[in-house]
Order: sequence, then structure tokens, then C-alpha cells
Amino acid sequence: MLSRLMSGSERSLDREFNCTVRLLDDSEYTCTVQRDAKGQWLFEQVCQHLNLLEKDYFGIRFVDPEKQRHWLEFSKAITKQMRSQPPYTMCLRVKFYPPDPAALKEEITRYLVFLQIKRDLYHGRLLCKSSDAAMLAAFILQAEIGDYDPGKHPEGYSSKFQFFPKHSERLERRIAEIHKSELTGQSPETAELNFLKKAQTLETYGVDPHPCKDVSGNAAFLAFTPFGFVVLQGNRRIHFLKWNEVTKLKFEGKTFHIYATHQEDQKIILTYFTHTPEACKHLWKCGVENQAFYQFEKSSQVRTVSSSNLFFKGSRFRYSGKVAKEVMEQSAKIRREPPEIHRAGMVPSRSCPSITHGPRQSSVPRTRRRAVHISIMEGLESLRDSGHSTPVRSVSSGNSFLCSHGNGAEGGHGTAEFSQDSYSPSDSVLPTPVSNEPSDTAQVRHTNGPRSIQEERGTELCTQNQAKPQGVKPKGKRSQLEKTRPNQHGPEEGVNQFICSLARLFLVALALLFALLLLLIVLTESELDLAFLRDIRRTPEFQQFHYEYFCPLRRWLACKLRWMGGHLTNK
Repeated sequence: MLSRLMSGSERSLDREFNCTVRLLDDSEYTCTVQRDAKGQWLFEQVCQHLNLLEKDYFGIRFVDPEKQRHWLEFSKAITKQMRSQPPYTMCLRVKFYPPDPAALKEEITRYLVFLQIKRDLYHGRLLCKSSDAAMLAAFILQAEIGDYDPGKHPEGYSSKFQFFPKHSERLERRIAEIHKSELTGQSPETAELNFLKKAQTLETYGVDPHPCKDVSGNAAFLAFTPFGFVVLQGNRRIHFLKWNEVTKLKFEGKTFHIYATHQEDQKIILTYFTHTPEACKHLWKCGVENQAFYQFEKSSQVRTVSSSNLFFKGSRFRYSGKVAKEVMEQSAKIRREPPEIHRAGMVPSRSCPSITHGPRQSSVPRTRRRAVHISIMEGLESLRDSGHSTPVRSVSSGNSFLCSHGNGAEGGHGTAEFSQDSYSPSDSVLPTPVSNEPSDTAQVRHTNGPRSIQEERGTELCTQNQAKPQGVKPKGKRSQLEKTRPNQHGPEEGVNQFICSLARLFLVALALLFALLLLLIVLTESELDLAFLRDIRRTPEFQQFHYEYFCPLRRWLACKLRWMGGHLTNK
């Protein structure tokens, strides 16, 4: 009896496992998950725990044993997406940044987005000038400790907060000045709202960088924002494409292609290379999801996309969630009392260490939560939130605001420093390739300097020079330098791809015909007495085919074979 109970309990354990989700305030939510549970079930449990209704902006992220990040797919079973054994540890993060975070319906949603952007600022994903950085940090200070009080906040109190990986004393003094003089009287809700409004105006708002290299081997970071697709090199945004300009996203192995139509007759192709095929596929899926979320009016307009236009090659994927317009319409219908928010206290966390004033409170209800206290130098050893280094590089000219060293992940040991001569978006406009030969055909051109927020909302930047940006492959006439490059794609490659596609289709058709022939022989000539074969043989259609077509064909083939055998024997 005891052995049966023990075996039953073991089988029950095999059907269940524990899953821990780290929330945006670094608290943890742990639940027991059935082995066949899908990602949607886990996400709903987390949102219910947070009392979150505007949940379509968020997602659950995990890292596989090869340190590759993935978004949990809600339509698939959790166990089928994992490459390790339970228990599993994941993170709740903002997956789709709201185009206007200040317009979110509920305060709990704005607070969670505030925590995400504060994390982005600390880990170097949100780039800005030092003046903007001081203002953002002052808003964080006001939201966390309230009004300046000389009795509680001694000289240099702002240096005890870690808003960025590293910053100067001058910036610390400026943060304190703004906090003392400009933000007095603002409640935490107002300070967070002003923080979101300020962050929204930055060009790198919503950037989740994917490391890669361009065709020249230079390091770059690709990212998807609410307004379009961006490419960062150093502290500069060298490409920006609105979502309605992107016509196709494609990947093959480690190669990622972006096809776009910039204006009426201007087509471009951007090509970049990731370090692994898995990273390239993750980049492609992120791009497909972001384009579907921000570009379409209805989720019914979303279609399944393929990673390649060749026959029987590549991956197929479809975004299955709501689109941004539907999310905003649904949010407008929310009618309930605002849920209570327990804002984080003042203890060091993985995202923003702060002054210790007492026990930390979670931003979620007290039940079933466990605060995580870990120093910033320890980082996320068991689960790194980001596999990307900060998308900045050291420069000697002094026109960048942030200099990063090392390739550590989020929460790693890389250092960064603000300089007073911060980079300005207007300084990073790269020239536009202009053909010297007039032509009636469509030419490939691209204005690839960074665009301001006003331009992202409709104003076109009209800066056009005469050079070729890195990573752009024109479809029209090529320059003499491009014609001499041995690795440039020509018409021969297109013909070869077409021939390979036809050969692949022919081989697949032969394989199908061979399989059908084998099945026909089994049905007509074998003595296998299986249930499904017996049912097929008893159908009138099969009996008619067998006696009227197959038997005459078999006799004809036997006659021909006997004739050929006799002919060969006589010779």
C-alpha cells in the first residue's frame, strides 16, 4: 500500500514542476505548473498575481543553456520550449513598449513600464544626453524618496543611488539640484508620469539591442521600437525605418535581411550577421512580432510569414496576440477601482541600487512573493536578463555621452561613464547615396541618419549627401567599387537560387510519388491485415480501381517484362 502511494506521488511530481518568474521590481513569483501547461497559462497567473489588466505590452523571457534569450510563446507548451530540466526561472519584461506610455489607462501599468525603463537606463539601453540623464535621474529620485529634506538627505545624497553604471560627480550634483529646486511637491505617481513623458522623447526609447555585424565586419546593434526598425553603431543611430516602410524580414542561417521601400521608387536591403543561427532566428521572430503589433489595425490582418522565399526552406511564424490599436481600445473600456500599488523600498537591487531606509516592499500584493536581495556586482548568475552588451563604444572625440567597456550582460561588470560633451542626434546623420547617372528605373537609396521623435511621427528628414552607408545593398545600378567586390550578389546567384528551388521541388515530388507507390503496393500486393488497410480495401472506390485499372496495368507490365526477358535470352 505504501509503495503504491509513493509511486503515485512520484507520478504526480513527474506531471508537475515549479516555475519562478522574476518580476520587474526583482521580487519573485513561484507557482506549480502542469507539464502540459501552455505559456498563456503561466502568463495569466503572473498577471493575476500583479492585478494587471493591460497585459499585452508584457511578456515572459527566459535564457537557454547556450545563453540565448527567448520570449515564451503563449500558444505552445512550456516544456516544449525549454532546453533544460525543471525547475525553470524566467523574467517578466516589457515586450512591446507603449507608443505613448503616459496614455496608459491604469497606474499599475505605468508603474511597471516605469520600472522597465529605469532598468533600461541603468543598463545602458536608453541613451541620452547628460542633461536628459540628469532630469530622468531626478524624476526617479523624487518618485523613490519624495521631496528633498535637509534633515534626511545630507550633502552628496544623490551619489548613494545608482542610476547608471557609472557617472561623474558633476552629474550627481546636477541631479541633486534638479531634485531640490524643480520637483518639490510631485507625488510618486506624478514623478513617474513625467519620467515616462521624458523617456518617450528619446530616440532609443523602447530599444532592446541585438548584437550583430554589418557586411564590413563592424559591430552594430539592431533593435525594434514602437516607431520602426533601428540600427545603432557606437552611440549613433545610423538607420531608421518606419514600420510601414519595412516590406520583408528574412533570415538564412546567421544572415539577417531587412527589405524596405523608403519612398516611392527607393528600395533598400540591409544585411547583418549574428553570432549564431539561433540568435538570428530570435532576431527575426522579434522583428515579425513587433511589426505586426505596431503596424496592423486588427489582429485578423496578421498573416503567417516565412523566413525565406525559397521552396521548402526556412521557418514559418505568425504573431498570435493583439495589436497595439486593439490593446488601446480594450484599455479604454476598463472600469474598475485602481488597484493598490506597493512601490519598491530603498534596498539595493539588481537594476537600481538605492539608499537603505528599511525593509523593501514589493510592487505586488504581499502574498506569495519573495524579495531578492543581491548586490549589483554579483549580477544575474542564474539568469542574465540581457545577453547583450550596452550598445555604445568608447570614443576619443568626446562627442558621445556614454563610454562602455566590456561585453557583460545586464547586471554584469562593464563600466560606463558620462561625458559633458554628449552626443547630439543631429551630429550622427550619415550621408545618403545619390546616383550620378539619371535613370528611369527604381534606384536604391536610403536616408539613414537618425530621425528625431517628431520625424518618427510623420516629419521626413531631408538630409541627402553623396556616400554609401554600411550594410546597404542597392538593387539598382552599382558603382564601380561595388562591381569589383567579389562577394557582391549578381544575377547568377538569383538564377542559381531559382534552379536550386526547382531541383528541391522536383526531389520532393519524386519522394511523394515513391511513397504513394509503396503504399499502393502494400494495399494491393501485401497480405498485411491491419485495420486501416482492411478498411481501405473494402471501399468500393478501391475495389473499382483495383479491378479496372491496377490489374490490367499489372498484366501489361508482366507481359512487357516477359517479352524483354525472352528478347534478351534469345540474344
